[in-house]
Amino acid sequence: MKKSLIALAVLGFAGGAMAQSSVTLYGVADAGFGKINSPALGAAADPKIEMLGSSAMNNGTSRLGVRGVEDLGGGLQAGFNFEHGLNLENGAGNLSGGQMWSRAANLWIGGNWGTFKMGRTLNPSFYGLATWELTGAANYSVVGNTYGYTGEGPRTSNQFSYKTPNLGGFTAELGYVFKADNSDLAKWDLNAIYANGPIAAGLSVNKTKSQKTNYALGGKYNFGSFAVAASYNNANDAADLRRRGFSIGGTANLGAFALTLDLTRDTKNEWTGKKYTNGVLEGKYALSKRTFVYAAYLRFDGDNNYGIGLRHNF
Repeated sequence: MKKSLIALAVLGFAGGAMAQSSVTLYGVADAGFGKINSPALGAAADPKIEMLGSSAMNNGTSRLGVRGVEDLGGGLQAGFNFEHGLNLENGAGNLSGGQMWSRAANLWIGGNWGTFKMGRTLNPSFYGLATWELTGAANYSVVGNTYGYTGEGPRTSNQFSYKTPNLGGFTAELGYVFKADNSDLAKWDLNAIYANGPIAAGLSVNKTKSQKTNYALGGKYNFGSFAVAASYNNANDAADLRRRGFSIGGTANLGAFALTLDLTRDTKNEWTGKKYTNGVLEGKYALSKRTFVYAAYLRFDGDNNYGIGLRHNF
């Protein structure tokens, strides 16, 4: 009898502990076919129509992730996120800057005062851009590809960051990388975001020591069945060569179907020595809340690229 009571007490305690924490397995499966002609987007020496399982013309990169969160009490939580990219052409890993879990490997703690995070993660500049970008920051985003996701790509390693709580739709995040973790060059990265009702706007700024400052400012207004967006971008490469310009575009939502046209125009381009007008035309049809088919055409620095595929989120 005593053993039964003890067992019930242990199970009750374990159940209470489990109720305060959770671990979630999630991911994306994305594959299709198309043709990539732009060398900067990974074109082959002799481009042909091929299967696309991890490319610039997929809507997103297939991935498998795990995230967890624990309620520490008093409004305090701790959590983690690990994420690994996959190539559905052959099952190989898609190493977004490193080894396994290179898409995300971080630990955080947060409460009503905000969130403090440590590790490899999407950087604040990326979140600022994703606030207003019309394709949902797809792999074929014309803004992201033309201006290098605010000049530094979407992810940062060895980053410490603080994000404010949501204050009436306004949030801000500041990230920092010590020079010992970045080839003796300290780096900071920040965003300021307002997203409330039909209005979404984001400012992204980042700077690496001894290099010029990168920034992007954009906004989007959602009318319901139609949304418009515009931005101004200034990006610098490691040699401090500059590319800057603006974007303008719109999305029409027609039930399960959505059509997006987004254009960029260079006002200065030291990367290639020539100013370009780039653009993406994207069509998506939702088969369910988690699955959609898509077709995209990307005109990038004088080359034509296209992809047709299927994406499933789980």
